[in-house]
Amino acid sequence: MLINTIQRPRTTRAARTVIGGAVALATTGAAVLLGASGASASSFSGVTLAPGASQCVSQYASRQIRGDGYATVDGARFKLVFRGNVLDSSPGRTGAFFVERRTSTGTFPGPDYYSFCAYNTGIRNTTVQLLLRTDGEF
Repeated sequence: MLINTIQRPRTTRAARTVIGGAVALATTGAAVLLGASGASASSFSGVTLAPGASQCVSQYASRQIRGDGYATVDGARFKLVFRGNVLDSSPGRTGAFFVERRTSTGTFPGPDYYSFCAYNTGIRNTTVQLLLRTDGEF
């Protein structure tokens, strides 16, 4: 049985403060101009996967990316995908896997969308959690 996925961007405390301040200024009639800064975002998914099923979260990254995956029961296979190519993958089914690519270490291939995926290659249902964080989020 596949449960619907909930993907919700996580808002950082600093972003909530800026947004809250912008709303307060806008409601008083003051003009608000926010400058661009380093992007930071995260994507999360928690889902039960039937045998043979998969789930991915995707996110744009401009300088670094980190994927964290967790699975119950017999584990799951995890992969970080960039432009259709697998950059990193777990050696097989596992209960936990993480991967990190950074410009500071020379392992980040470039700005674009990345996907972090879980595959249930086992014979029983497994519940997985995927967290993909980019740029200033970690």
